Amino acid sequence: MKGDRVEIVVEAGDGSPRTYEVVATKAGRRVEIVNRRGLVEVAEVTRTGTPVRTARFMAGRVVALVEYPAEDAEQSG
Repeated sequence: MKGDRVEIVVEAGDGSPRTYEVVATKAGRRVEIVNRRGLVEVAEVTRTGTPVRTARFMAGRVVALVEYPAEDAEQSG
C-alpha cells in the first residue's frame, strides 16, 4: 500500500551503521522482505508481484529492519 516503508540499518564495516529506506511510492504497491541464503532482500512490488525496486544486503551485516506500515485514512481521521 502506498506509504509502506522499511528502514534497513546495515553495519558498513567502518564502525558506523548506514541506514537505507525502501518506500512504496505509488498506489497499489507494497514492500516485501525476504530472507534467504544469507541475503536479506527488500523490494517494492506492484499488485501483480513484479519488483520495481530491490535492495539486497548480506544478512550478517544487517543490524535492524524496521517496518512502518502506512496508516489507513479511516484510522487516522
